[in-house]
Amino acid sequence: MKKISKIGIMTSGGDCPGMNAAIRAAVRTAIYHDVEIYGIRRGYLGMIEGDIYRMQTTDVSNIIQRGGTILKTARSKEFMTDEGMKKAYEELQTHGIEALVLIGGDGTFRGANAFFEKYTIPAIGLPGTIDKDLAGTDYTIGFDTAVNTAVEAIDKIRDTAEAHDRLFLVEVMGRDAGYIALNSGIACGAEDILLPETVTNINDVLDRIGNDEKRKKTVHILVVAEGDDYGKAEDFHKKILERFPDKDVRSCILGHIQRGGSPTYADRVLASRLGYAAVNALLEGKSQVMAGIINDKVVFTPFDEVVKKHSTMSEDMLHMIRVLSV
Repeated sequence: MKKISKIGIMTSGGDCPGMNAAIRAAVRTAIYHDVEIYGIRRGYLGMIEGDIYRMQTTDVSNIIQRGGTILKTARSKEFMTDEGMKKAYEELQTHGIEALVLIGGDGTFRGANAFFEKYTIPAIGLPGTIDKDLAGTDYTIGFDTAVNTAVEAIDKIRDTAEAHDRLFLVEVMGRDAGYIALNSGIACGAEDILLPETVTNINDVLDRIGNDEKRKKTVHILVVAEGDDYGKAEDFHKKILERFPDKDVRSCILGHIQRGGSPTYADRVLASRLGYAAVNALLEGKSQVMAGIINDKVVFTPFDEVVKKHSTMSEDMLHMIRVLSV
């Protein structure tokens, strides 16, 4: 097998804290092995447009602590067309790029698989998403930071909730997966946690609030994932006031603050391990797999499996919500 001499690296889809740490690790690992590495700005869109430059070790100095991504990120519908892929391939050929390191989620990996089928450009993926919804890894890059951001915000909200005897609905990110809601809610002692993975019965939620009222429990924190099957925080807000018109209810949408900020130590270490592993995997001949961590060991899962299976939520943790909110 011909030794790979030039690698491209990009970030794609939603940004997350720790992407820069992964870029840094991959760049320095490649240079250590005397392999040229090229940054591709703005994901597949930048690949199509040839927004590509050779990276040196100085390009990744002092970025491990920074949120976001120095390579920027974007989504590209054009890439999923034959014409778009052809343009991307031609740009890679112009720079002599023979393999790719891709930091993103399932959409990024679907694109890599389709690209490989046409042009056999090998790729290793890194799980870069705050949602922690990918199979093949215990944690995704950015999840730990996003949860800690949510926890810090909810703790502050509880302070004002206690001062005013209020019910707060806190909406966190998670359109298709409720891991941020589940973990931040448990960590903050939320009275209820509403998730896309479970069926939400609004009457059960209201009954639990009513029972707490009877017990003279005056402070309630309800954490709602944005993708909950019933609705978002504002939907619950209206229903609560219909049943309890005298209740002091507030809604708080945390939004994109969960995507930003300096990554936690856990995300920096995870991203560094995976960036290092990705380059080594390409040099060993691996392709079309995602590098992840399971039981503290680096594992590689085919893209097909990653995009078809989402990580499964712990039934024990779901049961614990009810037990600890008593």
